[in-house]
Amino acid sequence: MVCWLPSVNISSAIFDCSAPDLESCPDESLPEFAFVGRSNVGKSSLLNLLSGKLDLARVSPTPGFTKLINIFTMNRTWRLVDLPGYGFAAGARKAKFKFNHAVDDYLQHRTNLSCVFALLDSGLSPQEIDVKFVAWLTRNSVPFVLVFTKTDKVTPATVQANIAAFTARISGWFEKLPAIFTCSAMAKHGREELLRVIDETMTAIQAESGPAQPDALTPPEDLATTGQQVSPRVARKNRPDLVRPW
Repeated sequence: MVCWLPSVNISSAIFDCSAPDLESCPDESLPEFAFVGRSNVGKSSLLNLLSGKLDLARVSPTPGFTKLINIFTMNRTWRLVDLPGYGFAAGARKAKFKFNHAVDDYLQHRTNLSCVFALLDSGLSPQEIDVKFVAWLTRNSVPFVLVFTKTDKVTPATVQANIAAFTARISGWFEKLPAIFTCSAMAKHGREELLRVIDETMTAIQAESGPAQPDALTPPEDLATTGQQVSPRVARKNRPDLVRPW
């Protein structure tokens, strides 16, 4: 049996910036992979596991600690993006899907966003707030995979039951369901599988990059002469280097 090892080995992880809004983010020269989920889903611990650095993302006992868009440059070739969690309200009776304007703007308009890792707590039955977030991603054509976290906290049967219940809620939205992964930062499970998503996406981007095609998106410098206006959302949909391998 041949064991697969990810080619995306993390040799360097450099903090880039904490951006309060889209305009403050770095240039769009590198592919970005964003991680987001309901507050207290275990995002910071997972990011530390992926990077191999215990202090890359600060783990806090207080849900909703991340307030800014935290960006890290990995291997000098791609970026890991730590997005604020959504919808936490201590003692709230209703789950309200809500994240700040900066995250909304980033997810919709960041042209080099290659994939969103949508994090879900594997120990919970489908939460309305998570269902609404996945619906939002789908409605806005944001590429994403589902990652069920904290699998060490519950039995495998519970994990599978909750995954089945969640996919049953969203299955009618897709011809083919998004890719699904499980992970545990505590048990160090799932790291290779998630790095493989990044590896395959990077490989697809490299394969698609090359000379511009005749019908390619009009470059910004040509807009003044053609008068054509292209929104960031349309630009991202038409970019030839964002083919998804899943």
